[in-house]
Amino acid sequence: MSTDPMDTLIGADESVKGDSEAADRHMRQARELETTGDREGAIAHLRKAVNADPANAQALFQLAFALDLAGEDDEAMSLYEHCIRLSEAPVNALINLAVLYEDHGQYASAEKCLRQVLDTNPNHPRARLFMLDVQASREMYYDEELDRDMAKRNAMLDTPVTDFELSVRARNCLKKMNIRSLGDLLRVSESELLAYKNFGETSLVEIRQMLASKGLRLGQRIEDQQRQIRREVFDSARRNNAENALNKSVSELNLTVRARKALQMLNIRTLGELASRTEAELMGVKNFGATSLVEIKERLAEQGLSLRRLDF
Repeated sequence: MSTDPMDTLIGADESVKGDSEAADRHMRQARELETTGDREGAIAHLRKAVNADPANAQALFQLAFALDLAGEDDEAMSLYEHCIRLSEAPVNALINLAVLYEDHGQYASAEKCLRQVLDTNPNHPRARLFMLDVQASREMYYDEELDRDMAKRNAMLDTPVTDFELSVRARNCLKKMNIRSLGDLLRVSESELLAYKNFGETSLVEIRQMLASKGLRLGQRIEDQQRQIRREVFDSARRNNAENALNKSVSELNLTVRARKALQMLNIRTLGELASRTEAELMGVKNFGATSLVEIKERLAEQGLSLRRLDF
């Protein structure tokens, strides 16, 4: 017996001609309910739209996206998959499906979706960004058993560095840097280690090899956090129809000299990179004050963007 959510939505016979007018009517009703915050009501009408016209790419995508945001990953994936089988696969459906595939560890499928986008649009900013994330995820993939069992993975990251075969010099340097566990080690970069007194290339090679034997590398948890931040920024921009602004240069904001210098010090080149920063990070730059902060927030708002907020 089939468990495909599409079977429930459209029944066994997909050969019946779709009712495009009914589908459009239900999609309009769904949009009206979304504006009032009635997500469940909107999803119910989108289901009716798909049921009325199973080959309607827009209805399929909107329902998949609504379920995606609601955390209904399995049904959203099924709908995205049906959507991209249509004659002209919607780009956003391919990208959103790739993100869900990556979240579920299906990296080859995620890469295939993104390749389909990049084959026709090599400079698509969101597809390029997520392709880098997918490829990085494949490279740093943990042992399969550990990846399935989060408790075991966390236990491994909590392992004291003293449990590993490292030289006395390497151990002493890590101890002085307050690096106690394997997880702590993944939060520092190679340059940070080399900048520490008495920590040399030999110790670095030693630590590299130890981490590589476990499928890990220095700075990995920093990269994980940065990828998650980038994804949150892109998802927020997508919901606000500001996705195209992320790849623009910060020079297009026409900022004052002081604000521009602060962004240069942080090596921020695009609006996407700026939107991934917090107010605190900007205020931490020397000579960057409240006036510059207000200026940047106003310029970002004009593009439909904002600085990243920390959730406590």
